[in-house]
Amino acid sequence: MGLFNALQGFCVIGVIILIGYVAARFRVGGPTAQMVLNRFSFFVSTPCLMFSLLSKEHLSDVFKPSMLVALLCASITGVVFLLLGHKVFRLGTADTTIGALVSMYMNANNIGLPVATYILGDPTAVTPIILMQQVIFTPIALTALDLSVKGKVSAKAIITQPLHQPILIGVTIGIVVSAISDAVGWFVVPQYLYDPINIVAQSAVPLILTAFGMSLRGARPLQGGNRSAVVMATLCKDLMMPALAFVLAYFMMGFRGQELYACVVLAALPCAQNVYNYSARYETGTTFARDGVLLTTLTSPIVIFVIAALLG
Repeated sequence: MGLFNALQGFCVIGVIILIGYVAARFRVGGPTAQMVLNRFSFFVSTPCLMFSLLSKEHLSDVFKPSMLVALLCASITGVVFLLLGHKVFRLGTADTTIGALVSMYMNANNIGLPVATYILGDPTAVTPIILMQQVIFTPIALTALDLSVKGKVSAKAIITQPLHQPILIGVTIGIVVSAISDAVGWFVVPQYLYDPINIVAQSAVPLILTAFGMSLRGARPLQGGNRSAVVMATLCKDLMMPALAFVLAYFMMGFRGQELYACVVLAALPCAQNVYNYSARYETGTTFARDGVLLTTLTSPIVIFVIAALLG
């Protein structure tokens, strides 16, 4: 059943991505179409989706024990690449940081949300990952990039960084509303306000996938340097992290069935495009980040399909 659901889910995701690719080939929407779709989904529709989903969820269903599995497997994978990048590939601090992010930073939004929706049947499954990455991993990574590029740390930029993440803001407001609703015993947002937010939220997944399909036009990975390091980061993300998730979920947490399946599938998500955004902001490691994001995105569906066949 899990394999059948995965096939259906990949079919839905693949068709929408193909539509985006074809639209880009025929220049539908002009040269800025992908940027507009990405920005609208990032700043408007996805925060609305996070709010509409979480505001009606109980907090016990949001902060699940599976969050510990995601935190540990991502952290271990990132540390392994940090060691490899420094000792084996002789990368600088900035490239090592970017490589570690490629190996551990899950695309919980652009790919994770559709995967959670169409394969796992639970869009809120990615919420703990979004929280974990934005609150823990991103500030640490930005600190390392600040040190490597500027030679100093901008404490203000790091502390205020979550305030500039609309998806995290949507998640936070949704959790607050959920907590208040649980406390008073009824949903505190009037239906005439919730409905329009929910309608906009429904555009998030199709916009994300269409924009991603547009981004594939003309993409050519591994044209720059550090190819072996990029491949290693991809292997860490695609293989090591799901394997660690299985070991931790099965043996440490005692998960079985759907809970185990969800942990391993989410760990197999490709690297998030946020990593490229961070590298571009600091003007360092952009080729590494671009190739890592693209390569993991192209190979991750194969890994998820195998996981579905074994565990689904």
